[in-house]
Amino acid sequence: MIFAIEEINNSSVLLPGVTVGYQIHDSCASVPVAVQAAFQLVNGHAPEYHPDQRCSQSGMVMGIVGESGSTPSISMSRVVGPFNIPQVSHFATCACLSDKEQYPSFFRTIPSDKFQADALVRLVKQFGWTWIGTVYSDSDYGNNGMASFLSAASGEGICVEYSEAFYRTYSLSRIQRVAQAIRRSTATVIVAFAASGDMRILLEELCQEPVPYRQWVGSEAWVTDPDLLRFSSCVRALGLGIQQSVIPGLKEFLSDLPFSTVRDSPLLSKFWEEAFKCSMPTNVGPDDPVCDGREDLVNLQSPYLDTSQLRITNMVYKAVYAIAHAIHNALCLGQNTTNQCSHFIPLQSAQVLAQLKKVNFTQNGYSVSFDANGDPVATYELVNWQTTDQGTFQLKTVGHFDASQPKGQEFRIHTVLQWMQGSTEVPMSVCSQSCVPGTHKVHQKGKPICCYDCIACPEGEISNITDSPNCYNCPEEFWPNPKRDSCLPKSVEFLSFNENLGIILVVFSVGGACLAILTAAVFFRHRNTPIVKANNSELSFCLLLSLTLCFLCSLTFIGAPSEWSCMLRHTAFGITFVLCISCVLGKTIVVLMAFRATLPGSNVMKWFGPLQQRMTVVSFTLIQVLICIIWLVVNPPFPIKNLSTFKDRIILECALGSPIGFWAILGYIGLLALLCFVLAFLARKLPDNFNEAKFITFSMLIFCAVWITFIPAYVSSPGKFTVAVEIFAILASSFGLFFCLFLPRCYIILFRPEKNTKKHLMSKYFDFRAFRWMMTMVFAVEEINRDSSLLPGVKLGYRVMDSCDQVHSSLQAVLSLLSQTDEKTAENEKVNQYVSGVEERSQSSCLAGAPVSAVIGLASSSPTRAVAHTVGPFSIPLVSYFATCTCLTNKKLYPSFLRTVPSDLFQVRGLVQLVTFFGWNWIGTIGTTDDYSHYGIQAFSQEFSKRGGCIAFHVTIPKSPSIEEVWSMADQLQSSTARVVVVFATEGQLVALFSELSQRNVTGIQWVASEAWVTASLLTSPEFQSLLQGTVGFSFPGVYIPRLKEFLQSVRPSSQPGMELVNVFWEELFDCKLNYGTNDESVVPVKRKCSGFEDLNSTVVSGYTDVSQVRISYNVYKATYAISHALHQLFKCDPQKQTCELRTFTSTEVCQSLDKMKNTKLLQHLKDVNFTDQFGEKVYFDSNGEPVPLYDIINWQKGREEEIRFIKVGTYDGSAPLGQQLQMEQRNIMWTTGLRQVPLSQCSVPCPPGTRKATRMGQPPCCFDCLPCADGEISNQSGSTECTKCPQYYWSNEDKVKCVAGVEEFLSYTDTMGIILVTLTLLGVSLTAVITTVFHCFRSTPIVKANNSEISFLLLASLKLCFLCSLVFIGQPSVWTCRLRQAAFGVSFVLCLSCLLVKTIVVLLAFRTSKPHSKTLKLFGPIQQRVLILCTTVPQVCLCTGWLVAAPPFPFRNPDYQTTTGKIVLECKEPWPPGFYLVLGYIGLLAFLCLLLAFLGRKLPDTFNEAKLISFSMLIFWAVWICFIPAYVSSPGKFTVAVEIFAILASSFGLLVCIFMPKCYIILFQPERNVKKAMTVKYVK
Repeated sequence: MIFAIEEINNSSVLLPGVTVGYQIHDSCASVPVAVQAAFQLVNGHAPEYHPDQRCSQSGMVMGIVGESGSTPSISMSRVVGPFNIPQVSHFATCACLSDKEQYPSFFRTIPSDKFQADALVRLVKQFGWTWIGTVYSDSDYGNNGMASFLSAASGEGICVEYSEAFYRTYSLSRIQRVAQAIRRSTATVIVAFAASGDMRILLEELCQEPVPYRQWVGSEAWVTDPDLLRFSSCVRALGLGIQQSVIPGLKEFLSDLPFSTVRDSPLLSKFWEEAFKCSMPTNVGPDDPVCDGREDLVNLQSPYLDTSQLRITNMVYKAVYAIAHAIHNALCLGQNTTNQCSHFIPLQSAQVLAQLKKVNFTQNGYSVSFDANGDPVATYELVNWQTTDQGTFQLKTVGHFDASQPKGQEFRIHTVLQWMQGSTEVPMSVCSQSCVPGTHKVHQKGKPICCYDCIACPEGEISNITDSPNCYNCPEEFWPNPKRDSCLPKSVEFLSFNENLGIILVVFSVGGACLAILTAAVFFRHRNTPIVKANNSELSFCLLLSLTLCFLCSLTFIGAPSEWSCMLRHTAFGITFVLCISCVLGKTIVVLMAFRATLPGSNVMKWFGPLQQRMTVVSFTLIQVLICIIWLVVNPPFPIKNLSTFKDRIILECALGSPIGFWAILGYIGLLALLCFVLAFLARKLPDNFNEAKFITFSMLIFCAVWITFIPAYVSSPGKFTVAVEIFAILASSFGLFFCLFLPRCYIILFRPEKNTKKHLMSKYFDFRAFRWMMTMVFAVEEINRDSSLLPGVKLGYRVMDSCDQVHSSLQAVLSLLSQTDEKTAENEKVNQYVSGVEERSQSSCLAGAPVSAVIGLASSSPTRAVAHTVGPFSIPLVSYFATCTCLTNKKLYPSFLRTVPSDLFQVRGLVQLVTFFGWNWIGTIGTTDDYSHYGIQAFSQEFSKRGGCIAFHVTIPKSPSIEEVWSMADQLQSSTARVVVVFATEGQLVALFSELSQRNVTGIQWVASEAWVTASLLTSPEFQSLLQGTVGFSFPGVYIPRLKEFLQSVRPSSQPGMELVNVFWEELFDCKLNYGTNDESVVPVKRKCSGFEDLNSTVVSGYTDVSQVRISYNVYKATYAISHALHQLFKCDPQKQTCELRTFTSTEVCQSLDKMKNTKLLQHLKDVNFTDQFGEKVYFDSNGEPVPLYDIINWQKGREEEIRFIKVGTYDGSAPLGQQLQMEQRNIMWTTGLRQVPLSQCSVPCPPGTRKATRMGQPPCCFDCLPCADGEISNQSGSTECTKCPQYYWSNEDKVKCVAGVEEFLSYTDTMGIILVTLTLLGVSLTAVITTVFHCFRSTPIVKANNSEISFLLLASLKLCFLCSLVFIGQPSVWTCRLRQAAFGVSFVLCLSCLLVKTIVVLLAFRTSKPHSKTLKLFGPIQQRVLILCTTVPQVCLCTGWLVAAPPFPFRNPDYQTTTGKIVLECKEPWPPGFYLVLGYIGLLAFLCLLLAFLGRKLPDTFNEAKLISFSMLIFWAVWICFIPAYVSSPGKFTVAVEIFAILASSFGLLVCIFMPKCYIILFQPERNVKKAMTVKYVK
């Protein structure tokens, strides 16, 4: 400033002839000092620094340069403003100073903070920083500047994480709080609006601890301070600085400072001393160097001489020149002279102020002017703290800011910036990353607006700008791209031929059609084979055609919908499917008609012939055609664009037009499918070989399942998947029909041609054993015909009908017999399908045409039931040799049925006895679906359950099990814990299951066989030996029939009628073909020719030629002989005369007699048959048609040659007495896997003695847990189901296997508890005795006298009795102790309470007498007191006496606690409990009365007041006995007695201690109080 003034004074242009003077005041950066200086300047009282006589107004202030700080400047401006003295500040930047109403005379050469705040906001915004922290000086400069910055930042969308104020004079803790806020913050940019001194304090604190890297942005007040470059925490800071400039001659002026001038100026002297570390002569100390003027300013290293970056200095320079120009304009303008101004013109500061507002000049290249607010044009340098090559830091100007430039062009950056950490990339400082296009901002709740989440635009909306606040909807037919930043046309979707799903469906459609065509070709090629003919070839071809159309119609659903495809797809689908199901329905009806005709020769099939079948198919199809036509005419389907199902794409689809039409088509298909399913279900049990209904049923199940599932899937599937679902349903149902109906037949035709024969269709396999049974009957008939003693003169004939072991075949055969037709006269087409062969051997033609007398058969129970039910009304005897079902015993249903084989009932009983004999109670069962197995297993299970056995599992073998079913059955057998399995089945039904088990190498199962397979040689092959070795089962007794083997081996084939079965047997046996054998059409290659003379002797066929021990054949043999004997009796044959009654007639008469013969007579004679055959067995029938139930028990044992032998190891005779029926030779049995030890099969091991069985929830009774018996219960045998309770006074031992005498318990003197109670009792007695002795020794003392000594001694005696009465309760109860204990307790306690009552009354009367010398006490003297005690005690004595006389307690052994403690409690039983409670109640009444009176006297004088002690003792007494009652009632056993003793002792001790212990204490330890004076002191007046 001085330099500028001297320069102006030396100028001839500015203020010529006028010398400017100045005064310098040091404000010390203090507001008060600054204000003082302002007042001095205003008053003109300050000493003149530069006096000059040339001054026009010496000492008059024309202008003020300063202050540096905003706060002092504000104060000064308020002072000088009213005097119109202009104030030009060079460093006061507060925006508040621009207010001309408050600061009218204020100007400044430095820009306002408002401009700086705006510039800082622009700077922050330019670098994309939206998340910052701020710190500022807590001064006018900082507060106003930061307020302006925050206001502008908020408008620009910049958020502040924190804003901390501080000041250099703040405490350290406040500075540390600001530093911690910086350290914790997430903002990487900090804007500091602070003074340099304040920043120095903050930066020093930040250096104390490591601080994360931060990018500092500073205001001009500190960012250009070179002294702050030493702080590394703000290295590479960025900020705004005042423009630097060069002032010519300033450095020379500063260095040319005369020492004399310095010495005369206090301010310069201080500078000099500080710069050169010396003292002026006037201020020198003893050891200080003296400043002598020889110091060199030129070489001084000090900021004083650094004029390279003049920023604030230039502001001072311009301020001085501005005031000079204002004075110049006021003095010189308007004067005529140009070189000199008049300094005699009176000049006022107001004039200078007015001219200052107009100043506009240029000095050293810098323009100086002021706006209306006194502010200059805002220009700043952009300063960056950068690192030099030497590693030091320097301030570098990297740009400029000019507020006068157009918006957006204010900043000009021309140099590369250095950022924090030395990076050249702009650091990021955002609360949230910018939201890219396709997202929109969502503000985070509770946080600044810059903190947001970027949420993807919802479906159908886009945002195409960064940081979009909202998303916008696309047009209806447009959809956002994946990034959701632009809208694209929606994709059009339909099920096309080009996509994967469409290709797959097309492949399946075409593949299905091709399969149907190939199948049709195969059927056409083999149209003459039995399997094609048997399945109605015409309907089969029609069905294949319709299936081909069904497959192809699905193609109309693929591709872009058009008008014709929409109308075609559903109509084609509906018509083709109805055609298909109509064909299936026709096939089902044909099957039902063919096999439900009950009589041979029926004309039912004529009513549903080929013509009717065709009409059915056409009729059903025409209805669907009509529905489709109506739909297409009224409201046909049409193509539409579906915009609603999917938002992102357009679905091309066919609208149904009329949904009713579509559902009507679908409903009609469903109706036909349901009808077809019902009819097929009714025919499901027809023979497997013929039964197409089973396949139809399964195919309809698939069909219905597919279309039932289709409906919800169709309704809920979106877009093209609706079409795909419908195509899938079409293909799935079509494939289901195709595979179920045609695949099995194609498999037989192509891969198993040997099954494509008429023979296979008629019979499953040729049974050599059954053929032997038939031949045994023939042998028996011929043997009878040769026997002269049986039916002499009568020859038996027979007809053989093959039932194929099927119900329908059996019915066909028997009905043909009932219709009196033979093969020649009843050559019916249908009958011939089931009659395999007929043989007639008779001696008379009339017998050949006679009605059937009796029927021998059948082998299986189910066909036998059907036949027996049919022939029963005709009274035709039916004698079975192998039908064992228990159900056939019912004579009401089967009146004409008899059998030579025992009923399964006897076998079941025998099997149950067998398994229980060996201890097996946990077994499995295997059966089949026929009646034999069903009823056998049912009866066995019931009988076995009655004997305590349990069925672990039951497996039912289907007629034709699939491999999956076989696996499932095998898995069940393997997983079961049952090791014994009972099987009711035939050998043929078991082969598949046993084969699977053998392949799995399953062993260890003990098989128990029924008679149906126990001797079956089919299962004795090596394949099954490891599995079935050791099998045990029931078999019929076997015999050897003489000459049977020779007869069987004499069989030869023949071309004669009736020999068909023999021919089939021969072809099967020798695997050849007879020229005159069966004529089945077959595709099997031609076998070798049979000669008819093959040798049966050389053929090993055990099922036919093994007659060493025939069993079933023997039953056939017996059945034949039984019928013969019945006929013998019917014909009244005489064996002696060898003639029958029929012999007396002619041949014609015999025939007539046979015609009139009633079968009922033969049936009756058959029931009465009783003979002994040649083997010694008696043959007869009981009332149920049952024979003698005899069985052999067979064991499968392996022989020396590794073959299975059937060894008899026991017998069963059902007619023997119970217990003698089963006879076993156990030592001869070989069990499974060759063991000699009986295998175990138990679900749980039997429970040992001392435990009982507890059935497991949800499991059979055989599965149980063994639980130990409860205390007091025993079980002394294994497997006990219940534990037996011990008798009274007895208890179970430790093992719970026997009862021992119970332990007696009572409260004895030797128990710990008894000892304690006796000790307490004796302690109480002793204590009472001691107190009595003390009172007796001191009986003449006032305290004893004052407390009624006589009553006290009586009370002590009663207390002693109370203590002693508790001893009566201890020890084993006896008659006298039971009677004494309660009476002694009651009387002693009443005596005690009576004494207390008298003492209480005496106290009350003594202190309640209102007048002196009252006679009240005389009325209640000692005599009255004794009488009262006696009167209150006598009632208790009377009560106890009456109780003991009427119902005295007695000793009792109480067993109630045995269940909990196991002990018998010896106690006193009270037969009359009210007696005890009356005694207790009377005691309670006296105690209550005593408590009440004592309570009334509680406030009497303490010295005399015994009532207080009585009150407290009564409270204890009441508390004890109130608690006693519930404890006494609930305490068990001896504890009841202990509770009562405790109550007696507690209450006694309470009375003794409360009443006598205080007095004993005074007598023994405070005798000074035991005087009359102490007793009456409280009442001395």
